[in-house]
Amino acid sequence: MDILLQYQKQVGLKWTAGGILMLLLIGAALYSMTVGSLPLTMFDIIAGLRQKTEGPFAHVVWNIRLPRMVGSAIAGAGLAVAGTIMQNILKNPLASPFTIGISQGAGFGAAFAIIILGGGQTHLAGTEAVTVLSPNLVVLSAFAGSLMSVAFILALALYRKVTPEAVILAGVALSAFFGAATMLLQYFATDIQLAATVFWTFGDLGKAGWRENTIMASTFLIVFIYFVAVSWRFNALQWGDEVAQSLGVRVKRLRVIGMVLSSLAVAVITAFLGIIGFIGLIAPHIARFFVGNDYRFLIPSSALMGALLLLISDIISRMILAPVILPVGIITSFLGAPLFLYLLIRGRR
Repeated sequence: MDILLQYQKQVGLKWTAGGILMLLLIGAALYSMTVGSLPLTMFDIIAGLRQKTEGPFAHVVWNIRLPRMVGSAIAGAGLAVAGTIMQNILKNPLASPFTIGISQGAGFGAAFAIIILGGGQTHLAGTEAVTVLSPNLVVLSAFAGSLMSVAFILALALYRKVTPEAVILAGVALSAFFGAATMLLQYFATDIQLAATVFWTFGDLGKAGWRENTIMASTFLIVFIYFVAVSWRFNALQWGDEVAQSLGVRVKRLRVIGMVLSSLAVAVITAFLGIIGFIGLIAPHIARFFVGNDYRFLIPSSALMGALLLLISDIISRMILAPVILPVGIITSFLGAPLFLYLLIRGRR
């Protein structure tokens, strides 16, 4: 009876942690709607939501602030869940979409579309802003580039003699390869093509519109529902392949499906928004402090934490040099790099 009560208490604490994360996420989402070059109060936002098409705040709320906030939450949740699953499948706490080369593959695909396929025709909006005028071509190429990384990492993960540590090192090598390939393309690019390439790879939530958010949300929901439904299998996988197989888990099949689905979510997000690093690495580790390694709770908690972290990063990017808006990828890299080094040092110890 004592063991049962202790278990129920632990479950209750995990639900409480999830509820607190949800409240913090709602608070950050509402606050992010007020931040920008045009400061808005909550009354202004409510008025804009009611007006929809007419009124002084309707355009800002419906076409700029709300899509950006929704896209930030979806992207953060998707990257965090993907990182959670990759860390389990590859048995390495340093695994994430950014550290195994998926994001860099997407960056190469975008650069290829802009420079080689002619998708880099740009125009000046305002003073110096650069906008890609062929976004569909760039998105498709970025998606193809990310899938190249997925296929390579998946092939290594399925090769029996390759250890999880070697997969991470292969991801670092893959990142370097795609980085070098991207720089090679940029070397022969025109000034306009180079500006368009750099603009895309920054990772910018301003690219999120309702069409992009719909596609990202649909992909994320499919991936998230599947991972939650089979979360007990990931719990079993923590104890080793032999234990998981004895419990009826098809380990190789689970690894393949897990890598494909998590990489699919990352590929879609990266293709639309650019490279956003380290959210998939940071969020799962922070969530573990609150809910532990039980994937029934870790997966949804990581999604909430990822959405919260990216929303906070977006708020910082809009406030730190206001009215200039920094690309959110810069902020997440500043936040993620120290944690990556900490995990690396702790692993060595």
